[in-house]
Amino acid sequence: MALVLCVGHAVQDFVFAVPRLPDRGEKYRATGFESVGGGPAATAAVAIARLGGRARLAARVGDDAVAGVVIDELERYGVDCSLVRRFAGCSTSLSAVMVDGAGERMIVNHLDPRLPREAEWLPEPAALGVAAVLGDVRWPEGSAVALARAKAAGLPAVLDADRPIPVDGALLRCASHVAFSADGLADHAGEADPARALERVGPTLDAWSCVTAGADGVYTWDPRRGALEHQPAFRVEVVDTLGAGDVWHGAFALALAEGRTESAAVRFAQAAAALKVQRFGGRTGAPTRADLEHFLETR
Repeated sequence: MALVLCVGHAVQDFVFAVPRLPDRGEKYRATGFESVGGGPAATAAVAIARLGGRARLAARVGDDAVAGVVIDELERYGVDCSLVRRFAGCSTSLSAVMVDGAGERMIVNHLDPRLPREAEWLPEPAALGVAAVLGDVRWPEGSAVALARAKAAGLPAVLDADRPIPVDGALLRCASHVAFSADGLADHAGEADPARALERVGPTLDAWSCVTAGADGVYTWDPRRGALEHQPAFRVEVVDTLGAGDVWHGAFALALAEGRTESAAVRFAQAAAALKVQRFGGRTGAPTRADLEHFLETR
């Protein structure tokens, strides 16, 4: 089984199902509730484990009770948390998440600014025996160190480029593969249309790049071909989009770690995300390998 190192954010999500997203200061009654771990890197690690890969998470948490809840859940999924560090005097990240009847979400997150940013303590990816590294933007210092080391070692170094992307562009240069969210790319490029934005930004990167555009599929830029390409999304009934992007990134990194081409990895990730959005509850909806293979066989 391929091992992927995931670097970045681990959080506890309190998820409320509501008929519509709040738009004013009043009381709202939830129709469902779930407390579940989240965070881009952490949820990607769960997706990797669920898909039959091996996942190791490097992240920062506090020394509070929530840290134990976060780590215990991840370990139950089979994620190696030996590189998750607890920092005294800090609190673990928390989010309030509301999901409406159409599956759209609203997230309010708190990330303790006292958590140390330095990341030189991270081990060399090659020394860990990993086949790929995935980093998010919630801990840019950690992702920059791990991705740069992986790229230098010739390993796939995948950046989950959601917003906010550091404006100096240094983190983007650390990656061999940059997977933008539509919002992240729009902020970075100053262009709302995903295809036009990637066509503008892709040639400036020393990396293969793509942008996930929800129901519009995925646009890719391969510097070897110098052309924009498109893979359509699978058509499914959307129940909950929470964690779908994180599942996509985990599946994409695992596919590259297993030696798939970028095009095949995108299709693999698209299938994983399509299965996830049909299920409520963030990472609890991440598919198994059997689920994904059956889904692809029927498409």
